[in-house]
Amino acid sequence: MDPHLLRTYVTVARLASFSAAARALGYTQSAVSQHIAALEQDLGAALLTRRPVAPTPAGERLLEHAEPLLLRLDAARADVVRMAAAPAFGLTLAASATALGARVLAALPPAGVTVRVLARDAVPAAVAAGTADLGLVDGLAAPSDPLRLPDVAPLTTYGVAEEPVRVLLPTAHPLAHRTGLRLGDLADARWLDAPDTGLPLAQLRAANGSHGFRPALRYEGTDVRVLIALVAAGHGLTLLPRTATDTTPGTTAIPLTEPRVVHRTELLHTTTPPDPARTLAKSLSAGS
Repeated sequence: MDPHLLRTYVTVARLASFSAAARALGYTQSAVSQHIAALEQDLGAALLTRRPVAPTPAGERLLEHAEPLLLRLDAARADVVRMAAAPAFGLTLAASATALGARVLAALPPAGVTVRVLARDAVPAAVAAGTADLGLVDGLAAPSDPLRLPDVAPLTTYGVAEEPVRVLLPTAHPLAHRTGLRLGDLADARWLDAPDTGLPLAQLRAANGSHGFRPALRYEGTDVRVLIALVAAGHGLTLLPRTATDTTPGTTAIPLTEPRVVHRTELLHTTTPPDPARTLAKSLSAGS
């Protein structure tokens, strides 16, 4: 299967338009149509309906395979180019919003660093594709257990921090006087769905036996201050690491007592990181 044809197909399917895909890829519309026809002929299956442009069932199945395959190809190319390139003197760190703890920030070099806050699932992809030298990603886990990360490429991972989690709720909430809360008692509460800022609801469901935690409002940003303001305004609860709730006006942060889980942060890099990234990785992993 030709990866160039596959990339064209993914772009058409995402944009639901042959002409928009042609503009995005820098091809003519005729070339895009030829790519799709060649791929369909190669696979012996229709992949797209034309009016409207949408994946067929076979096309949907191909999409499930295509995006990880293309990311793997990008990761392989970036890894080889990185090995052959001249030594880099800057450092780009991709991180999820609540992975940038005080210890990590204190360990950063005094100059030449770019910090890029991304969605959680985008961090491993950025490291694999070479757009970031290092990644920091966080999530909910049992103590000392590794995070479950997308399998985008061979990446080296280190656990660099673990800390308790707290339920953040408005000060007027009926449970605000509690000294501790069990996750199971909150399954039917109003929750904020903030997958890239608060700890994802899917992880809460998994920790609680795969039920409950229906969202009252969805927040798709990466600004923790906005998430906290939404809690203070009464739009729902969220779960955050302890250090993210130290100064939260209008809210109360209560320790989660059951199940026994922690907020875990992991550092990611490829097998051949540039020297500044290698130095920072060693510093953080040595202190974990």
